[in-house]
Amino acid sequence: MKASPMLWVVLTTLVLIMVTIFSAMNFPFGLVFYLTVLGQILVVVMVYKVLTDNYTTDKTFEDFYEDRPIER
Repeated sequence: MKASPMLWVVLTTLVLIMVTIFSAMNFPFGLVFYLTVLGQILVVVMVYKVLTDNYTTDKTFEDFYEDRPIER
């Protein structure tokens, strides 16, 4: 089963939020440091996965924002 790029986005976001919470709660430096390094690696992997995803759409610039139609 192929993992969706959104899985990487969610995983990276959760890890980086954990870094913020752990550093605010004065967790041991080693834990925060290694979690930060892991977060940086996950950011690189996430960007790679999102940019290389085989995603296609039939939308064009003419569709613009669908929630706010442009008056023509």
